[in-house]
Amino acid sequence: MQLTNQQLQTDMALLQLGLRLKADGYRFTCVTPATQQRNLDRTPAGPAHSMRDVFGWNRPFSADQVSPDELEQMRLAGILKYKGAQLCSTVRFSTLGEGLFLHSSYPTDSADAVFFGPDSYRFAQVIQAHLQRNFSQINHAVEIGSGTGIGAILIAAARRNAQVTAVDINNLALRYTAINAALAELSNVSVEYSDVLKGITGTFDLIVANPPYMLDAGERTYRHGGGTLGEGLSLRIVKESLPRLAPGGTLLLYTGVAIVEGQDPFYSAVKSMLDSSGWVWSYQELDPDVFGEELLEPGYQDVERIAAVTLSVTCHT
Repeated sequence: MQLTNQQLQTDMALLQLGLRLKADGYRFTCVTPATQQRNLDRTPAGPAHSMRDVFGWNRPFSADQVSPDELEQMRLAGILKYKGAQLCSTVRFSTLGEGLFLHSSYPTDSADAVFFGPDSYRFAQVIQAHLQRNFSQINHAVEIGSGTGIGAILIAAARRNAQVTAVDINNLALRYTAINAALAELSNVSVEYSDVLKGITGTFDLIVANPPYMLDAGERTYRHGGGTLGEGLSLRIVKESLPRLAPGGTLLLYTGVAIVEGQDPFYSAVKSMLDSSGWVWSYQELDPDVFGEELLEPGYQDVERIAAVTLSVTCHT
């Protein structure tokens, strides 16, 4: 991915800002948008009192509330905007374990927003559990729809000899993935523009994905899954990933599914793809009820709940 000089300067400033936050022991657990808003509503006019307020809760702040060098890095990164008479950051930083992840500010309204939240933590748990119980060699792995790059970074950190590729159709996501990999001090993560795996050659020992799975009227990249009820991209990833698995390779897909009258249409579609002797697979509902507020949105009138699920598919050796 080719960057302009301005983008290179911006990304270096974001990296330096992240390194400063890490050195200062910054910690923030990212919550759902609904919980984020409820916290902000408690003191709607309250200014920031800490870097967690600035980069976690995304509260407005005055220039004298941050150090001069941090303010300069924010200016170089182009992430300052005015909110009334105060300043506000257009990015956030959240932590998972010892890792620090740069992502978009709240609310994530823009078409190229890079999202991080509770789904990211659940996705991380799925990957970590797989890596802890499977010790087969990983030479080449890929994260489809990398976003912040959390999947690629976890794999690269756990398997230092693996070459890990992070792909996305969102160039801002690729830039943030590269910054987050640098924050993790990893040299075995590369970023590539790709629509699922188009233009990416070879087979993979591990493919991971946490695709968007909602119906979104604005069709924002990080959120809109397409299909009847948001399942379109998840099904496409399964279909296009299976032929790209090396012998013994595994696809790990974390996604959300709309349950209608007790039935899971995504599971039914996946089952028809995988009921052959070529695959060893499992399907698990991790959380029976996520993003319940979405049931009030157009298109969800027949949906009783949205469940978080994981699909694991391994190619026979």
